[in-house]
Amino acid sequence: MQFDGLYGDANSHPNGEYLFSELLETRSKTFDWIIQPHIHANLFQVFFIESGSFRFQDARGERELHGPCLLIIPPAALHGFVYDNKCRGRILTISDSLLNNLFPNSPAVAPMLEGIAYLTSFDRPYSPESISQLIEAIDDELFDNKTEKRIMLQICLQRLFLVLFRLWKDRDSSAVGVNNSALQYFQKFKQCVRQAGTTSSIAEIAKELAITPVHLNRICRSIAAKSASQLLQAYVLEEARRYLTYTSYSVSEIAYTLHFEYPNYFARFFKKHTGITPTEFRDKKLAGPSVAR
Repeated sequence: MQFDGLYGDANSHPNGEYLFSELLETRSKTFDWIIQPHIHANLFQVFFIESGSFRFQDARGERELHGPCLLIIPPAALHGFVYDNKCRGRILTISDSLLNNLFPNSPAVAPMLEGIAYLTSFDRPYSPESISQLIEAIDDELFDNKTEKRIMLQICLQRLFLVLFRLWKDRDSSAVGVNNSALQYFQKFKQCVRQAGTTSSIAEIAKELAITPVHLNRICRSIAAKSASQLLQAYVLEEARRYLTYTSYSVSEIAYTLHFEYPNYFARFFKKHTGITPTEFRDKKLAGPSVAR
């Protein structure tokens, strides 16, 4: 299931620099504390669960979590929740264009935003109470109409995400050495892949990064144990599976979304790497047990 806006808002199509804040319990109560697995095409979300227990489901499976807990969910990442009715917290929803504009000259934060991030431990001076205050400050500013509101919101958001990055960097071993040049190239490569999909070749991406294809392949193999082309194909296939499973887009619409020039190119690519056509894959998913709980 895909939403262009917030969960359950079928007629909501936010664009541009979109920002929304709400209490976790407001929307969750409406859906009997169950948020079915879904994706948002162009929205980041920050879930801060202050108290209570919940089950969280993503593309890798399901896990039990307890407050205080922070989840950072990027666009197109599958996520669903089953809360207990004692869960309390806040949700920030931010368009990718707004978030990208917060740190135009600081690539260090980018790795935290690559996939779903969990923060379950909080070290001084960044206690759960201080995180709650940062989010409440954004909420207060968003729903007020004070002078220079836009600038203040930008400052509040930058402060929040820098604090989250520090917490993430301290607890995530994969973030160690984030300033290493090879890892920086690798993160830029993944960003190029997300933006261009199949419209750019490995040679073109390497040229954009100002390195040779051989150097790019060496970096990819050292970090991910796969070649650059294998990582590009894996990304496109994973995106295709998500769209086929969780959206009602037609095969042609998915092909164009993934930057294939023609739908039949996409169908051939998908069958070559999976052994079945996109339509057969979708039919098998629909015939099987539901992912939602």
